Amino acid sequence: MHTPNHSPRLALLFPGQGSQYPGMADPWTSHPASAAALQEASDAFGFDIVEAGRDESLLDRTDVSQPVVFACDVAAFRVIEETGLEASTICGHSLGEFAALVAAGAISFKDSIEVVRERSQAMAEACRAEPGAMSALVGLSAEEAAEVCRIAGRGGVLVVANENGPKQTVVSGSVAAIELAERLARDSGARPVRLRVEGAFHSPLMRPALERVRSAIARAPITGSTVTVIPNASGKPERRGPVIRDLLSRQLLSPVRWDRSMRSLSDIGIDLVIEAGPGDVLAKLARRSVPGATTVSLGTPGEILAFADGLQQEVLQ
Repeated sequence: MHTPNHSPRLALLFPGQGSQYPGMADPWTSHPASAAALQEASDAFGFDIVEAGRDESLLDRTDVSQPVVFACDVAAFRVIEETGLEASTICGHSLGEFAALVAAGAISFKDSIEVVRERSQAMAEACRAEPGAMSALVGLSAEEAAEVCRIAGRGGVLVVANENGPKQTVVSGSVAAIELAERLARDSGARPVRLRVEGAFHSPLMRPALERVRSAIARAPITGSTVTVIPNASGKPERRGPVIRDLLSRQLLSPVRWDRSMRSLSDIGIDLVIEAGPGDVLAKLARRSVPGATTVSLGTPGEILAFADGLQQEVLQ
C-alpha cells in the first residue's frame, strides 16, 4: 500500500522486557509473515519461542523472556510490513530497541538475534551474581525519583533506570534500597509498582554483563538506518550507523530516556503512534507525552490488518 502525501506521519514503538505474558506468541502463529519470524527465532535461539511463551515460570527468566519478547516484536513488524504501512520514526523500549533497529533496516533479524542471545544470557548471569530489583514510582518525576534514590540508595545501589513519563519513573538497584525507595514513594503520595524482572536493569548491578554485551554489539553489522530511530540512551532522533552503535552499547547501564524520546516524536510532528507487539503500556505513555497524536496498541495480526485497512480507507476518502 502506498499512501498519498496527506497520510499521517507514523511512529512505531516496540515494547521490551516486562511486557511478557503467557501465550504472548500464540497470536503471531496465525499469519504467514509473523509465523515465519517466530520459526526463524526458534531455530536461532535453540528453543521453541511459542512453547516458551506459554510457560509463565520460563517467562520470569531473563534469558527466555528477552528472546520471546524480541521475537514477538519482530513478528508484529513483519505483519505491519506486509500491509505496506511505512513509519517515518521507530523506537523501542530497552530490549525493544533491537526490534526497532531491525524495523529501521539498521541490522538484520539474524544478526540482531545473535546480540539479543548474548545480552539475555549475560544479563541473566549478572542477575544471579548481583541480586536486584526494579520498581515503577507512579506519580514521581525523574527529578523526584532521583532524590528518592539519593536517600534510599545510601549503602546500596539505586538509580533512575527508566524515565518513562512526566510522572512515571522506574528505579533500579539492590533489593533493600528498592524496598526503602518504595516506602519513601508511598509516603510522598506516589504508587510504587514492582516490575516482573529478575534483576536491576539499567543500573551499575548490570556491570558484569557489560563487556559481553558490548562485544556482541561491536561484532554486529549495524548500518545507518533507512528511517529515523530514537535510541534510548539519548532520546534524540538519529540515522547514523556509528552513533546508533555507540548509543546501543551504552544502553545497558544508561537510563532509558523514554519521555525524552516521546517528546522527540512530538517535535518531529508525528501524528500517529503504533505500539506493535505484546502489551499496551507504551501507547498509554505516548498518549500523555505526544499530545494531539492518535495512539494505538496492535497486539495481534488481525488487529494490525484491520487497522491498516481502516487507515487506508480513511486516506483514500
